[in-house]
This record gives sequence, structure tokens and C-alpha cells, in this order.
Amino acid sequence: AYDGDPAAHNLDEIIFCYPGLEAITTHRIAHELYLLEVPYIPRMLSEWSHSRTGIDIHPGARIGHSFFIDHGTGVVIGETTDIAANVKIYQGVTLGALSFPKDENGNLIRSQKRHPTIEEGVVIYSNATVLGGDTVIGARSVIGASVSLSKSVPPNTQVTVEKPTLRFREAS
Repeated sequence: AYDGDPAAHNLDEIIFCYPGLEAITTHRIAHELYLLEVPYIPRMLSEWSHSRTGIDIHPGARIGHSFFIDHGTGVVIGETTDIAANVKIYQGVTLGALSFPKDENGNLIRSQKRHPTIEEGVVIYSNATVLGGDTVIGARSVIGASVSLSKSVPPNTQVTVEKPTLRFREAS
């Protein structure tokens, strides 16, 4: 965080003032409890962290080392998301499900992967949405602000949205 954020003045500031660090630390504890199949406590921890930070990380999400969330308000990371090492995301990013598969009786199938895989070294900028269990963002790719994806991206790819056209008119 310190090396990648010019607004950070020292490590103490990051430890005590960065909600992303708090959310990730809480997630790491909740995730271990989730893996141990401890009832309720993992979700309670994640919801407590969500209420404090505005960052919603399901305790089932698998997150690699050196993961960083900058300006984290509005970040959502779903249960079956896989995030490799050295990934950085910004505010408003959603790593979510595209749909919820159902069995022949119309009941939700809970054991399938529903959320994306983010490979090593990816950067995802503000308000981007990446959906679906079959969606893989290749290593070292950059997903630009406000991009919405539901298909895979090869490694070393930059994905951006076309620049919007601004129209100015005189107010009446």
C-alpha cells in the first residue's frame, strides 16, 4: 500500500486509516474460519467489516497475498471469487455472479463457481464490474473504470470503455 499510494505518508497511516486494509485483514480471519466450517462467525465478521468499511467480501472468497483495495467504498467480492497475488482494485468494483444455476426442480445449486477468477498482477479501476464463474481476467491485465465484463480477458490485456461524448446546452 505504501509503495503504491502517493497519498500515504507512512505505514502507521495505512494501518490505522485505510479501510481496505481493515477489510482484507478481517477477511483473512473470516476465510480461515469459513474453511474450518465454523457456523455464523465468518459471515458475522464479514458483515461487521462491511458496516465499518463499505467493503463487502464474502468469507468464501479466495484472495492471494499482496491484494490491495484503494478507496474501497462499494467494493463487492462474491463467495466463489478467486483472486491471485498482487491484485489491486479500486472503489465500486464488483466481482459478482452472472446468474444463479438451478437444478431440475428449480432449486439453487450452491456448490458451483459463480464468481470470476482474477489472475496475478491485475488492476481493476473504479466502478468496473466483472461477472460470472467462467470469467477469467488474465494475468497483468488492466480493467478500466466503468467497464462491465462477463467474458474472459487474455493475459496482458487492457480493457477500457469508449470515451463518452459530452454535450453542453444552455440551461433555460
